[in-house]
Amino acid sequence: MRTVIPFAVGLLAPLAQGRAVVTRADIESCLTSAGVPIDVKGSAEWARDSAPFNIRVPYTPVAISVPTTAAQIQKSVLCGKKLGVKVSAKSGGHSYASLGFGGEDGHLVVELDRMNNVTLGKDNIATVQPGTRLGHLATELFKSGRAIAHGTCPGVGISGHFLHGGFGFSSHRHGLALDSVVGATVVLADGSIVEASEKKNSDLFWALRGAGSNFGIVASWRLKTFEAPATLTWFGVSLGWTQSTAVAGLEALEKYARNVMPKEINFRVSDYNRGSPGIEGLYYGTDAEMRAAIAPLLATAAPLANITDSHTVNWLEAAVHYSFSDTGIDWVLPSPQEIFFAKSVTLKGLSGKSAQNFVDYWFNNATQLTSRNWWFQLDMHGGKNSAIAQVDNDETAYAHRDKLYIIQFYDRIDSGIYPTGGEKFLNGWVDAVTAPLAPSDWGMYINYADTTLDRETAQRVYYGKNLPRLQALKAKYDPKELFYYPQSIKPSTKKHN
Repeated sequence: MRTVIPFAVGLLAPLAQGRAVVTRADIESCLTSAGVPIDVKGSAEWARDSAPFNIRVPYTPVAISVPTTAAQIQKSVLCGKKLGVKVSAKSGGHSYASLGFGGEDGHLVVELDRMNNVTLGKDNIATVQPGTRLGHLATELFKSGRAIAHGTCPGVGISGHFLHGGFGFSSHRHGLALDSVVGATVVLADGSIVEASEKKNSDLFWALRGAGSNFGIVASWRLKTFEAPATLTWFGVSLGWTQSTAVAGLEALEKYARNVMPKEINFRVSDYNRGSPGIEGLYYGTDAEMRAAIAPLLATAAPLANITDSHTVNWLEAAVHYSFSDTGIDWVLPSPQEIFFAKSVTLKGLSGKSAQNFVDYWFNNATQLTSRNWWFQLDMHGGKNSAIAQVDNDETAYAHRDKLYIIQFYDRIDSGIYPTGGEKFLNGWVDAVTAPLAPSDWGMYINYADTTLDRETAQRVYYGKNLPRLQALKAKYDPKELFYYPQSIKPSTKKHN
């Protein structure tokens, strides 16, 4: 159950002056006095809202507020500020590193998933509440024949996804999820509610699109939509690569992705614990058009390849297919829990020694690890015709637009406890790939958060050359780090010019 007590005068009055440790009772008293719903410890709601997506990294909140309005988000932030408790917004709870809980014990978690309304205006701008999940967003927009480019997992909350990138099977054609953002209502660390757009608080608007969790809690999104295409074709390809042919295949893939790949095609190379790589993709058009578009790649990168499956569908059917969900995609509840460690790497290319290291580790190390369900997805991210790459790397805080690929590595067990030191497997793979590369040639993607990174490394690989400006803005908007987590941006002591 959740408790609501009418707002009491004196929200900002000292409640625990001189007290060294803030207790759950302190923070819950502040919240309930302010009229903010909370989860009661021991209740079914607490059990649900405190359960991490990644069981490997559980953390215990000091309290959980469950706002349904921007004002209640504001009061939650004010209680955290007043009592010196770090505040973490949790939209879908799908963070690989449990960052919705703050990445550590003792945060005030602002559970947003009861705020999930989607409204489409006459101008085709969608006003979307911050706890909406991707599947629900896609379903609601499709009712009006509209769509937004975003990821494939239906249980992912839009806020974490949009604030840090939002890559998916329409990104090559339409850009990242954050590229659809035209405005946001934001609760800042001082408790104020502001608008952010190109014309209002433009520096905050810049930071929100790529590093937003460091600067405030979005209470409402305004997103531009496009007409949902009537005809798409999803497809699968068996590449037929072996250890002796995969490097040449990757080098041919790089040439295609960089210079030839049409904007209408979106795909990734993947291997799901088999040593038998394939392609999963989505084409904006007919089956015949898809085959013509991918033929130059298969002719050079995989002469033994064959298209194993393809179906022409509408927009929502394509979303359902790549959700890999047996229960549809209109989700308002969290994703099923898993036990895993994940990493990522963004790359300007994958050829030469780096490609050889990738392939050798893949076939010599990964294929020998049969006790765990590992996989990788090598997504086509940039290139001449990619919508992502048409935007300058510093136009938003997202720092990877110059990267051709984004690779997600995932290592999962079905039950039990993830093995001690098990992270070495994927760490070794990424280290092998990046060892021959200059630091500017690679980075990492925070939406595939890596729990083994220290704060300094995380800032560098997630934000690249945009980091100094972000640190200056952190000093402006959250100098006392109310929205702290172990890999959050440190406030700068210098002003950005």
